[in-house]
Amino acid sequence: MSQMDQPLSKIKLLNPTYPNKSTGIINGESSGLLNWNDIAYPQMYDLYQTLLANFWKAQEINMQDDIKQWEYLTETEKDVFLRINTQLASLDSLQTPTMTEVMDYVTDSSFKAIFAVISQQEAVHNESYSYILSSLVPLREQNERFDQAKEDPIVRKRNQLILDRYEAFRQHPSPQRLFELAVNSINLEGIYFYAGFAFFYHLARQQKMVKTSSMISYIQRDEMQHAYFVSQFVRILLTENPELNTEENINYVYQTVDKAVQLEKEWADYILKDIDGIDLEEFHGYVEYLANKRFRQLGLDNYYPARENPMQWIQVFSDEMMNETKSDFFEQKSRTYTKVSSSNGFDEL
Repeated sequence: MSQMDQPLSKIKLLNPTYPNKSTGIINGESSGLLNWNDIAYPQMYDLYQTLLANFWKAQEINMQDDIKQWEYLTETEKDVFLRINTQLASLDSLQTPTMTEVMDYVTDSSFKAIFAVISQQEAVHNESYSYILSSLVPLREQNERFDQAKEDPIVRKRNQLILDRYEAFRQHPSPQRLFELAVNSINLEGIYFYAGFAFFYHLARQQKMVKTSSMISYIQRDEMQHAYFVSQFVRILLTENPELNTEENINYVYQTVDKAVQLEKEWADYILKDIDGIDLEEFHGYVEYLANKRFRQLGLDNYYPARENPMQWIQVFSDEMMNETKSDFFEQKSRTYTKVSSSNGFDEL
C-alpha cells in the first residue's frame, strides 16, 4: 500500500505538545488551538473573512412577488422550476455532512474553520430551496418532487460521480481519497450547480421569479468561493504531499472534470430542452468555459477551446459581476501546475 493510500487518522481535539501553527494540512502536527494571527497560510484568514461577509438568510428575501408570478408561468416552466429546485437541494444535502467529515482528518485548524463555515453555508442553501418551495407549492407536492429527484435516472447517473468519491473517503479515508473527494467537490460546486442557476437567471431576464433569482445569486456567490477554496486546498495538498502530485492524478483531474462536464451537458439537454430562449449548444460551451476556469484555479491549463463565455446573456449573472474575487486572477493567463508555499501565497500563482 502506497503512502497516499495509508488510512488517515481522526485528529485528536487537543495535542498540547504540538505547535499551534500546523506543520501540514493533513498528517501534520498541530495543537488543535487556532490563533488566526499565526497560521501556516495567512491568506486563509482573508478567505474566511470573505465567507463571513457573505452571510445571509433565506428569510431576508420576500417571496410575495414570486408567489403572484407563479401562476403565470407555463406548466413546462413550473415543472422545470420544481425539478431543478429539488435537485439542487439534494446536492446541497450532501455537502454539509461531507465537509463536516473532512474536518475530522484535516490537521490545520484554520482549514477546519473554513470547512465549518462552508458546511454551515451549504445548510443555508439547502434551507433556501425549501423556503422557495414552501412559498409556491404544498408539502405533498414538495415531497413528490424530492422523490422524483431521488428516482430520476439522469439525476442519479449525474450524482453518482460525486457520491462514489464521497462514500469512498467516508469508508476508507486516505490522502488519495481526500484528493479525489476535493476534485469532485469542485465538480459539484463549480460546475453542476450552474445549469440550474442558468434556468433561474433565464426567468429573471424575462422579469419572472426575480426574488428566486436573487436567492440563487446569493448561493452562487457562496459557491464560487467554496470552489475557489477547495481548488487552493487541492494545490496545497499536492504541494505538501509530493507523492500525490503525479501525472496520474493530474490526468484524474482532467478526466473527472471532463466527465462532470459531459454529465452536466446531458442534464441540461434533458431538463432545459423545452425552455425557449436557452440555446443548448451555447450552454455546452458555457459549461466548458466554467470547467476551464476551474482548471486554471487548480493551476492547470485549459482543456476546452471555450476561452470566452459564449452565453453572453448570462454574463450579468456571472461570478465576476457578483463579487471581486481572487479567482479573477486566473483569468489572466493559463499556466502549468504551480506549487504553493507559505512564502509565495496565492497572489503569486
